[in-house]
Amino acid sequence: MADQSPPDVTKGPGNRRGGKSGKVADFRYKRPSRPEAKQGGQRGTRRELIPAGTSQPGANGPEIQHRRQAYAALDLGTNNCRLLIARPSGEDFTVIDAFSRVVRLGEGLAASGRLSDEAMDRTVAALQVCAEKLRRRNVRLARSVATEACRRAANGNKFIERVQRETGIMLNIISAQEEARLAVLGCHVLLEDGQGPAIIFDIGGGSTELVLVEPGDGAVPRIIDWLSVPWGVVSLTDTVEGSDDTEESRRARYMAMRDTVSRSFATFAKRIADHATSPEPIRLLGTSGTVTTLASLHLELPQYDRRAVDGLIVPSQSMRDISERLSRMSAPDRRRLPCIGDDRANLVIAGCAILESILDIWPAEQLGVADRGIREGILRSLMAADAEGERGRAALQRMREQDV
Repeated sequence: MADQSPPDVTKGPGNRRGGKSGKVADFRYKRPSRPEAKQGGQRGTRRELIPAGTSQPGANGPEIQHRRQAYAALDLGTNNCRLLIARPSGEDFTVIDAFSRVVRLGEGLAASGRLSDEAMDRTVAALQVCAEKLRRRNVRLARSVATEACRRAANGNKFIERVQRETGIMLNIISAQEEARLAVLGCHVLLEDGQGPAIIFDIGGGSTELVLVEPGDGAVPRIIDWLSVPWGVVSLTDTVEGSDDTEESRRARYMAMRDTVSRSFATFAKRIADHATSPEPIRLLGTSGTVTTLASLHLELPQYDRRAVDGLIVPSQSMRDISERLSRMSAPDRRRLPCIGDDRANLVIAGCAILESILDIWPAEQLGVADRGIREGILRSLMAADAEGERGRAALQRMREQDV
């Protein structure tokens, strides 16, 4: 497994608008096979998933039992509430239940500094669904995290207390550094092969994390540097005002967003400048609704298809071209595009501005796309720590039996 250090583990007890209430997602998360040659075609290169693993659990009882257990990861962001419940499968895991809902927890946070009553009510309703799934699936270990909206809000801690009181879920407000670490842990397997440095980024609702990595001694790349800025698709949209009336006004607002983000990146850009000119090809991998949405537009998908998007490698220029096109379109025109719809019509512009600003400081020729991140990182941590604990307990039991 990717991460052997025990995470902070919490055991959970186990007006909807936009977003679906979630369906069982019976698919395997496997390491992608590597293409024989790097391609940058107009349609993008797909990383095919290897067949379902055939590796079997060890012969000892505790390990077999460990692989039958269910584990859960809940990620409460500024815009979305997402849950995955999975069981170990070979070196990876199989998802047995999932939930995702747009809750807009951070709506109005930029102006007021507080979570609104309406946003908290929507979020608690979604978390009650999650709590029921946790109970029904008899989850062994769960970790539930909250990110930027709860970090920034003056009433964030009181909201966490309300969630525990009304749903039984114990949310942990994690630091930006921990958020970045989990994102890397969850999606690094989709990085292109290479010895050059790479940036893995996560454009969230309330913040964006950039992590500079290089190949390490183990499976997980070594983190060299990282940055978190308080600009995500919700916070940037709410902060940079502008009119949608004309193409000129839309472009002016977009460029103001670009400027806002670029100034936040400036110090980090100086720190990584030498890495960006590495003699080895630099690599880039993004995990967020922004990159998966733009990848869907690149593929001209009639509706979102995770199997087509997760692991895709797209020419960076294509992502820039799509961003430029979207920035000139009116909101009604964006809503009519497949894979965008009402929920993303306004937020996607901020995501495009953040993405282009990333490409400015890290000019990789291609962009890897990941439909996985924090939740998958949490699951890997939970399963690794529990498996390690089971092995330790089994070894201790054998020692006791020998002593007897």
